[in-house]
Amino acid sequence: MQGRLSAWLVKHGLVHRSLGFDYQGIETLQIKPEDWHSVAVILYVYGYNYLRSQCAYDVAPGGLLASVYHLTRIEYGVDQPEEVCIKVFAPRRNPKIPSVFWVWKSADFQERESYDMVGIFYDNHPRLKRILMPESWIGWPLRKDYIAPNFYEIQEAH
Repeated sequence: MQGRLSAWLVKHGLVHRSLGFDYQGIETLQIKPEDWHSVAVILYVYGYNYLRSQCAYDVAPGGLLASVYHLTRIEYGVDQPEEVCIKVFAPRRNPKIPSVFWVWKSADFQERESYDMVGIFYDNHPRLKRILMPESWIGWPLRKDYIAPNFYEIQEAH
């Protein structure tokens, strides 16, 4: 089932894939990594001026990685603002997605955390470096195939 935003994107010739609606009725769209930056700019101009959240997850062991963006259209006097969920999938071997920091500044720490925990590289991000783990940390802790290094000894809790 195609939503309102998906129909608008089709009308304007923008490539995407509709993933339906979530349990709250929020439209979910899939955008290819190479199209994400231009679609993000268009969505901002269209009125999605608030990046509510950004996160990333490992779809399946050895499979794709996903970067998820929840956008909201904030307008004066509107009680129920429009929302959309955008999913951008990247291959595990070379997970690169354009950063939307230059569109929504609030993507700064959120994309850094996704890089730190899942290992997705956000092209053109101004400060893409680890934010939670030390710079010397090896690997991406939230990947499903992650093997914890033997850095720490198990301690007894009392």
